[in-house]
Amino acid sequence: MSILTQQLKWRYATKRMNGQVIPQDKMDSILEAIRLTPSSYGLTPYKVFVITDPELRKKIQPTAWMQPQIVESSHLLVFAVWDTVTEKNVDDYMKLVSDTRGMPVTALVDFKKYIMGTVNNLDATGKVVWLAKQAYIALGTGLASAALENVDSTPMEGFDPAKLDEVLGLKEKGLKSVVMLALGYRDTANDQSAGYKKVRRAKEDLFINL
Repeated sequence: MSILTQQLKWRYATKRMNGQVIPQDKMDSILEAIRLTPSSYGLTPYKVFVITDPELRKKIQPTAWMQPQIVESSHLLVFAVWDTVTEKNVDDYMKLVSDTRGMPVTALVDFKKYIMGTVNNLDATGKVVWLAKQAYIALGTGLASAALENVDSTPMEGFDPAKLDEVLGLKEKGLKSVVMLALGYRDTANDQSAGYKKVRRAKEDLFINL
């Protein structure tokens, strides 16, 4: 059994955390894994807010129906996608590709056209869905990386995005919150879920070999 598989068996959606602070080297590793997450075209159309400030998290908690992980975790990550994809967004990415790979921007004209063509073929709802999918790929990477670091985690969709956006001033930044990730250490004395067996569909029921 691989280490990753073993750690995924260990992890669970932690309902209560004990407030213990995650060592910086472990957080650096988790965040670097998130940074390296693949996304469509490599565009990475989101920001990740790494929130440790206790007062700010107290303000966030009511937007998430007072879930305790918001304030009990060591770090709270908020994944916020761009509110749209503009030509400037893509131009900025083309410059990054150019600078990183040492190639002229003019060599990337077709790549830019391909990205813009994909984006422009989506309606407003389609763009929101596409952008959110990119953030969720990063969320999955964060969950797996945290497990490898023996750090507990809770992916969180249970919040009011509009209210959270207001608390964090995301509209002014051209962003929209889509999902959160609480990171910390389980409080086994107060989290009854810590003793539950993991429930997953059997591989025979999940995978279809063709």
